[in-house]
Amino acid sequence: MQHVINTSKRVKLPYFLLLLALIVFSIATLFPFLWMVSASLRTDIDLFKNPMNWIPQTLYLDNYKEVWTAIPFAQYFLNTLKLSFIITVLQVIICSMAAYAFAKLKIPFKNIVFMLFMTNLMMPWHSIMVPQFSVVSSLGLYNTHTGYILIQLFSGFGIFLMRQFFMSLPNELNEAARVDGYNEWRIFWKIMIPLSLPSLSTLTIFTFTFMWNDYLAPLIYLNDDALKTLQLGLKAFQTEHTMDYGLLMAGTVLATIPMVIVFLIGERFFIQSVATTGMKN
Repeated sequence: MQHVINTSKRVKLPYFLLLLALIVFSIATLFPFLWMVSASLRTDIDLFKNPMNWIPQTLYLDNYKEVWTAIPFAQYFLNTLKLSFIITVLQVIICSMAAYAFAKLKIPFKNIVFMLFMTNLMMPWHSIMVPQFSVVSSLGLYNTHTGYILIQLFSGFGIFLMRQFFMSLPNELNEAARVDGYNEWRIFWKIMIPLSLPSLSTLTIFTFTFMWNDYLAPLIYLNDDALKTLQLGLKAFQTEHTMDYGLLMAGTVLATIPMVIVFLIGERFFIQSVATTGMKN
């Protein structure tokens, strides 16, 4: 009996150390976010006091009011929300449809075509940036939201992620549905999509986060101030108000909120997707 207790203690010790390490790492990663929130509620004079109090004695909420007028923050915010939402929806639909075709349909040379698609993951975007810009410009879509949306419709990562999930589903589901008279379109929408909610949630979170934080592509394709995204606006604000850290942090906090909301909405499905990765039905 004593041997069993000692063995149990030895087994639990590594898990305890791992849990402790994860807690310390989580706290360390939260420090920049906590400093950002704390700085957004301070005046610049209070911000540079030494030592700094993490919880301000007086909350300075004017930063959150002034940021809307210091730059066209509302316009930048709406542009970013519009582009991120449209691109996320279209990319999730296109990637899931392509992934289903690669995983379940009998298409000649589909594995070769899939490998060609996967070269998108191996090739840095900077290597195709110039020819892609030339194509968009020749179509007359430079400095338009349509041109920016067009270059973001495809994602090699999204196709790979969804294909791996569809391949884990038994082919008997498709065969049974075909016997019941379902065509491939109905099989995809009525059976595959409901079953793939965890993977779709993961792809949605990754795509929305990437689009929301994208800086380089909007910098290249969007020139007019009325078309710019939030990341470009914050960069311009940083250039004009170099030392106004409280105001800059307030804008950054507001820019972070939509990503947090999206993650909280899809958190359950995201965790489920991670937990079931590699499992076969």
